[in-house]
Amino acid sequence: MISHTLISYLLDVTGASAVDSVETMQELWSGYGEIFRVHFSDSESIVVKHIVWPEAINHPRGWATDFSHQRKVTSYDVEFNFYKQHSHINHLCRTPQLLASQRSEHELILVLEDLNALGFTRRPSSLTHKEIKFCLTWLANFHAQYMRGVGEDEKAVDGLWETGTYWHLETRPDELEALKDATLKQAASQFDCALKEGIPQTLVHGDAKLANFCFSHDGANVAAVDFQYVGGGCGMKDLAYFMSSCLNERECEESEAWVLDHYFHELRRALTHNKHPIDLDSLEESWRRVYPIAWADFYRFLEGWSPGHWKVNGYSQKQVEKALKGIS
Repeated sequence: MISHTLISYLLDVTGASAVDSVETMQELWSGYGEIFRVHFSDSESIVVKHIVWPEAINHPRGWATDFSHQRKVTSYDVEFNFYKQHSHINHLCRTPQLLASQRSEHELILVLEDLNALGFTRRPSSLTHKEIKFCLTWLANFHAQYMRGVGEDEKAVDGLWETGTYWHLETRPDELEALKDATLKQAASQFDCALKEGIPQTLVHGDAKLANFCFSHDGANVAAVDFQYVGGGCGMKDLAYFMSSCLNERECEESEAWVLDHYFHELRRALTHNKHPIDLDSLEESWRRVYPIAWADFYRFLEGWSPGHWKVNGYSQKQVEKALKGIS
């Protein structure tokens, strides 16, 4: 339930005269608040992400520790920093704009553009090949915006995660400890190094699943939300995770070639348009080489976090085998 105090704040920052209705969109993971849409009588609707630090942590899979709580708190601060400093309106990698924010000891309020009001009204549960390509174009253009060559400074990650993705090894020690596969556990740090050292880096979305993409009615325009785990990294981490979110085992096998080809075509186009000086052939070669390692890195997390998860399948296991050979 939205409080009168919060309604007053929203009226103040938007300049609206009255709230018509409030629509709950989603409860945040583990009871950390909710996201809701606010309709006004005399202005555009907005989306509010209202984060409240819970007195007791209730993780649905049992990972309720002080460490995991601090990771979530940091993730919301990272999201605020991204929206404040890095979000943009490039139509090829659209993100909502931050309209206002308020931070206190126990809560964080993010007031954002309503993507529905901007025409991004569809939240499909499955995608056509064409719609997958639009998401790949979004990822390619996002990665191109923040691309840096090997050894370049990392100012782009100020205020964000040094290494992006919600499953990053350093932020998941409990899940690593729970991992039963000794070979995978031993290789975990090698996977992490292979994805960071000696290859170009960019900013990765960090949670680029289907549910975080919003589509226009005709499916031709895409925007993305939920930047809690944005940070430095190799773009293959976003690509592998996105594939795992919208393609099953058979579809991953059948789609791998065209997914990679389309992504790199769009990445080259975007970097060329941006006049980025990076060697495109070297970039593509190095990122294609670590594609299986990006899968293996996520697989390592899943096997510790939720053994038997549906994403632990034959295709992902094949990628792990390739990754283990690649680091040997």
